[in-house]
Amino acid sequence: MFMNDQWLDFAIRIQSIAQAGLQYGKDKYDKERYNELRKIAAEMMAAKTDLPVEKVYGLFCNESGYQTPKIDTRAAVFIDGKILLVHENNGTWSLPGGWCDVDQSIASNTEKEVFEETGCTVHSKKLIAVQDWRKHNVMNHAYGVIKTFMLCQYESGTFKSNIETTEIGLFDRTSLPNDLAIEKTTKDQILMCFDFYEKPDASTLFD
Repeated sequence: MFMNDQWLDFAIRIQSIAQAGLQYGKDKYDKERYNELRKIAAEMMAAKTDLPVEKVYGLFCNESGYQTPKIDTRAAVFIDGKILLVHENNGTWSLPGGWCDVDQSIASNTEKEVFEETGCTVHSKKLIAVQDWRKHNVMNHAYGVIKTFMLCQYESGTFKSNIETTEIGLFDRTSLPNDLAIEKTTKDQILMCFDFYEKPDASTLFD
């Protein structure tokens, strides 16, 4: 479900306002109105994605409290000047990484994700970029995502079979695969990591 669409952005914003209202509102009638707004947002999303309203509501309106973006950590691991990419189960390639766990920092989560997806041990060295995925990636979730890219030093290890990836590959900047998981990693983001690797004193980029 890829969702770069202005109407879907409206639905996301309405749902976020309704969720905050349900958390902090005191009046029972206001809470009824916020619940109605949530249902309308789910109906807007369902109309655009052709998914059943019930499924959208379960995925889209399942949290409480003030809505905040999720954190996605991505690792730029270079070996002999080539960048390490993982081959996802769906056949696409991306930088190793994933959602930041609640008990992890950006650095430790990046290292953990690399080990889980590749079998390799790395050390997080420097933050390359912090990006709002709405400005850079194709969206496939109905909430905000902040993406972080960490320059990592390869320590040891070789690929180990796991439930997320089927293989790893090393690529130079002129031979990147075409079938990238663009909701996770775009060509421009990989080239950004090459630029940073080649100029390690560059400043961290952020939106």
